[in-house]
Amino acid sequence: MKKLLIKTRHFGEVDLDESKIIYFENGIMGFENFKRYTVLYDSQEGGESNISWLQSLDEPALALPVISPFLIKEDYNPVIEDELLNPLGLLNQENTVVLVTITVPKDIKKISANLKAPFIMNADTMKGCQVIVDNNDYEIKHYFYERLQELKEAKGVE
Repeated sequence: MKKLLIKTRHFGEVDLDESKIIYFENGIMGFENFKRYTVLYDSQEGGESNISWLQSLDEPALALPVISPFLIKEDYNPVIEDELLNPLGLLNQENTVVLVTITVPKDIKKISANLKAPFIMNADTMKGCQVIVDNNDYEIKHYFYERLQELKEAKGVE
């Protein structure tokens, strides 16, 4: 498998396996010209981090913090038109990856996730898209600091 040396916003230069490139045919909202991404995990802290980075391979400065929406809202079930997902290939429970962007302000208690515009990716085809979900009950700013504390306590982390 071919390796690429990519420049990243938070991790400097990283060796990336070509098979880890996710192609967003329409880019992502606000960055429609950037089509190639990868997901980077910050495991420096020791252990597994719930937060990862959607890193653009076309623009090193573009790296969005992302999290699985199911960690912060277990019953997350976005309503998405099939035609938006068709370009990704056949999706099933095993190959579908869903991530949402998070905003981390100075006051960590106001950390929020955008449940209205998730990234949907097919791990088999390595294609992704960002969609606006039809659910009216999902917010652009879903505050989840309390949920993060619950997750830490469940893991036994201070």
